[in-house]
Amino acid sequence: MMSLPTFSQRPEIVALTARQTLDAYSARHLSPVDVLEDVLARIARFEPALNAFTLVDAEAARAAARESEARWARGAPMGAADGIIATVKSNIAAAGWPTRRGSTTQPETPATHDAPVVAHLRRAGCILIGQTTMPEFGWIGVTHSRLSGITRNPWHTERTPGGSSGGAVVAASLGLGHFHLGTDGAGSIRIPASFTGAFGIMPGVGRVPAYPASPFGVLARLGPLTRCVEDGAAMLQIIAGADARDMSHGGAPVPDYAALLNNGIRGLRVGYSATLGFVDRLDPAVRTACTAAAQRLTEYGAIVEEDDPGFTRAEAEKPLQTLWLAGCAFVVGTVPEVLRGAIDSGLLRAAEAGRGLSATDVLQAMADRAALYENMRRYHEIFDVLLTPSMPITSMEAGRELPASGRFGPEWFDWSPYTWPFNVTGQPGASVPVGLDGDGLPIGLQIV
Repeated sequence: MMSLPTFSQRPEIVALTARQTLDAYSARHLSPVDVLEDVLARIARFEPALNAFTLVDAEAARAAARESEARWARGAPMGAADGIIATVKSNIAAAGWPTRRGSTTQPETPATHDAPVVAHLRRAGCILIGQTTMPEFGWIGVTHSRLSGITRNPWHTERTPGGSSGGAVVAASLGLGHFHLGTDGAGSIRIPASFTGAFGIMPGVGRVPAYPASPFGVLARLGPLTRCVEDGAAMLQIIAGADARDMSHGGAPVPDYAALLNNGIRGLRVGYSATLGFVDRLDPAVRTACTAAAQRLTEYGAIVEEDDPGFTRAEAEKPLQTLWLAGCAFVVGTVPEVLRGAIDSGLLRAAEAGRGLSATDVLQAMADRAALYENMRRYHEIFDVLLTPSMPITSMEAGRELPASGRFGPEWFDWSPYTWPFNVTGQPGASVPVGLDGDGLPIGLQIV
């Protein structure tokens, strides 16, 4: 951990974790105004090239920073994250900002209410600085749209940061705030975390409240994207509180995630699967890095064994396809017909396929989902966690739905086979960075 700055030595603000930043506020080494101005300056520096934001509300953020500064001066911070800067993906409602969801078809009318996760961040004292970019309605695993153009990877600007939470992960990677809200319906937190060397976690179903419900239904969840695991734990602690508007939220007590980070993993039973039993296109550098990371856990007392979870690609893909395509049809159906010509052509094709599904097809998908869940329940009777690569590749070319290599199938989820099975099962899944490939691009390990 970095030592706290002194009065005579101004810290490199971007290097501080959220906890260190709060400690610096408490010790009067920094103020929220200092941190905000540092972040705004770096947004101005990086934003033209990387395109992480659809909206930066500097005026409101400065007002919030001054209020936070005054509370710290009185020794009366508002909550667990007073003065910590946060961003909101543009499909999550934040009062006063439009919720355009990456689409030119959505109105610029400001939202009148906060989504539960946004309300939780505000109550904790977070300073909301702006909205981050995403593809249209979050329908693909990269980030470009007619609304905001192409979002680029900080590690290599000709590559994508992934998606659909692409703007959020760019902000996380560059330290443009500590807490960044993402959503994940088929990998949209874990794909960008893997492609940029960030930490991202898709919580289990019902852990983080959602309102309004996602058009992608039971597949979709909200979660943190952060530059380090410690910040992700702190953020999840805040956003995981119950909200009565989410019928899936069981109201279970929220663990102290930050404290649990210190518990160690001695005796943890770890299953490692490099291919899930069916992935046949895996970059050698990804396999090497993920295998080495899995085996290194034995140094900390974990019991690691290579073992596939035992389901086929078809068993996971069939319910995913049905529920995803139905979601695409639903979301396109909410757009007035006169505006649909402006929608991404790939999303229109997916919506057309979704309109061909029947209610019986959707009910069958739910039954298949339950069977896949039962498969994983049995797996976890043996193993506490499953480790896999987060992605079979490192970041691909920006502005494309499919890698230029043509190694994968015709759909975007063909190159992301490790993520979406666990949207179907409803389990939590995280991506942590474990190295770089020969081109200096990050590699992620998935923890399920």
